[in-house]
Amino acid sequence: MKVRIDIDGTALIATLVDTAPARDFASLLPLRLTLTDYAGTEKISDLPRRLSTAGAPDGLEPAVGDLMYYAPWGNLAIFHRDAGYAVGLVRLGTIESGHEALRRPGPVEITIALDAELAR
Repeated sequence: MKVRIDIDGTALIATLVDTAPARDFASLLPLRLTLTDYAGTEKISDLPRRLSTAGAPDGLEPAVGDLMYYAPWGNLAIFHRDAGYAVGLVRLGTIESGHEALRRPGPVEITIALDAELAR
């Protein structure tokens, strides 16, 4: 499933994985969120509700471009730098290109929606 992430006129395309947590995330779309910096490696934002973590591993090591759910806090995390293994991370998908737009400092307003054009 493809999603479009719009950041100040820049469109990023991501592919969601076929898992229960990613489908649960997709059910929330479209979303308008404010992402804030976290640890110099990711942008994070609270979600309207907690996601299902059914079938998810205990944790993961994220890579650049990963869309993750951090179950302990219930937030979305989008990685713009590699990071170490963390318990509670659940992969939702991966940004195909353009993740550099997330490296700008400070809060970033985004819209995430299913991309009907790319789903065909």
